[in-house]
Amino acid sequence: MQAALMTKPTQATKIAELYGLPTVQPANWKAITAAQQCPFLNRKCLKNRKSEPAITIGTCTMIYGREPQPVMICPFRLLERNQIFTDCIHLLKLHEPGNELRIVAELAVPGGSIDYCLVSTRGGRPRDFVGIELQTLDTTGTVWPERQRFLKQHGIRVKRRDTTASKPFGMNWKMTAKTILVQLNHKIATFEHLSKRLVLVLQSPLLAYMQRQFAFDHIQGVRDGDAMHFHAYELRKEGAGYILKLKERISTDTAGIAMSLGLQADTKVELQAILEQIEAKLPKSTLLRVGGPVPVPEIVEIEAEDES
Repeated sequence: MQAALMTKPTQATKIAELYGLPTVQPANWKAITAAQQCPFLNRKCLKNRKSEPAITIGTCTMIYGREPQPVMICPFRLLERNQIFTDCIHLLKLHEPGNELRIVAELAVPGGSIDYCLVSTRGGRPRDFVGIELQTLDTTGTVWPERQRFLKQHGIRVKRRDTTASKPFGMNWKMTAKTILVQLNHKIATFEHLSKRLVLVLQSPLLAYMQRQFAFDHIQGVRDGDAMHFHAYELRKEGAGYILKLKERISTDTAGIAMSLGLQADTKVELQAILEQIEAKLPKSTLLRVGGPVPVPEIVEIEAEDES
C-alpha cells in the first residue's frame, strides 16, 4: 500500500530538496508535507508562510543559475550529519583528550549574536570555544508557487492561485553577502581580542561571489593564528540526492574583514563575560554526535516566506 503512494516527478522542478529530501527520488510527498518535519533539526520546519503561520515552506535547496546548480536557502540545511561542527574541532586550541564537546545555541556578543558555539568542556565548565555562524542565500520574490507546482505534479490538490506568481523568485546575492560581512566586521574584533576563532559556514558559490564582488585578494589560504575562518561547503551529488562536503577554507583577521568592506570594528568584551554565558547555557546544550540533535537558537534568523 505504501508503494502506491510513492510518486515520481513528471517534469523538472526548481526545488532540489523539500523537507530535507531530494525531489528527484520517489517519495510520499503528501505525507511528507503534512508532517512538515525538518530532518536536520529533528523537529517541525521553522520557515512559515506569512499568510498561514501554521504552514511551513519546507524548501531547503533550489535549483538556480545560468548553469543550474543546487543553492541552499535554509541555514539549517548546513547541519547535515553535524559535519560543520566536527570540521571546527581543530580550532579548539585548548581542547584536551577527555573533554566533552558540546553544542551551545546562540551566544550574545557585541554587534549581535552567534548562531552556535562548539565548546570543549571538562567537569561542566567551558575550557575553550569556537563561534560558528551559518549563512545561506536569501531569496527575492517567493518560492511558494514552485513548491505548489511540484506538489500538483505529484497528484496533491493545491489552490490554483498558489501555483502562479507575478514574478519569479531570485537569489539576493549582493544583500546576503554584504549583510553577513558587515555583521562579521562587528563581531570578529571580540574573538580576536579573546584569542578565539569565529567560523562562517556557507555554501561555496556564496564565498565565490564574495571573492568576486568584495576586496578579498588579501584573503588567501588558511593561517592558524587568524581569528576569522571561512568554511565553504558544496552539495555534492550522491545517488539520488546531495551530501554536504567541505570544499574550501580561508582565513583572515579583524583588519582583513575591515579591508574587505572599508570599515573598522572596535567592539571588545572580556573573556569572563562570554564564559559565563556559555556555562549558563551548558545544561541546555547537546553533546556533539554524528547525526545527533542540535539545539535551536531562541532567535531564529529565518524570515517568513516573502509573498510580495
